Amino acid sequence: MISIAIDGPAGAGKSTMAKKLAAKLQYIYVDTGALYRSIGYYVIQKGKDPGLETDVESCLPEIQIELQFIDNTQHVFLNGEDVSDRIRTAEMSMAASKVSAFPAVRKFLFDIQRSFAKKYNIVMDGRDIGTVVLPNAKLKIFLTASAEDRAKRRYDEMIEKGQDVTYEAVLEDLKQRDYNDTHREISPLKPAEDSVLVDTTGLTLDEGVMKILEVVESVIH
Repeated sequence: MISIAIDGPAGAGKSTMAKKLAAKLQYIYVDTGALYRSIGYYVIQKGKDPGLETDVESCLPEIQIELQFIDNTQHVFLNGEDVSDRIRTAEMSMAASKVSAFPAVRKFLFDIQRSFAKKYNIVMDGRDIGTVVLPNAKLKIFLTASAEDRAKRRYDEMIEKGQDVTYEAVLEDLKQRDYNDTHREISPLKPAEDSVLVDTTGLTLDEGVMKILEVVESVIH
């Protein structure tokens, strides 16, 4: 099986580009961020604090997460309920950042993530895929863009979904998440030593996908 790992900061377009790349290659796309968002969602629904390790750990035994691919689209089921849309908010993005700092959470999700790489040709994106989850991936890409570019993309997505947000708030949240992701003790966000850096600042979505595809074809084909 062939694995492509795509890491990078929040708002870099990892999920969108990885999804399009997987479709072009006819690989399975695995959005690991959705797994962390689901845990954050559950913790909040239980009235607990996603930033408090004891609160989060106490919830883990009650959580069952399953990824299902319906019409080639990934759906996330939390305890049997499809939460794919509910986890795509700014609040869940920050909750995901908080819970991902805890070793118990990362251990909880580790086997789920690796199991897909054993079964399928995959494109998997996240924060530590190339460094921790799939260190033997055929290709590792570190996808990035300027904070302003990333915030603008995320803001546009959220406005399109009807969410009431400001660009300034999105940029502030993104910078906070960057800090959280790069400074956590467990699996901090950083490029794998053998990763290929792809900077999409100033590029459209399609241009970014084409840039990644060129890298993929040079390595895999």
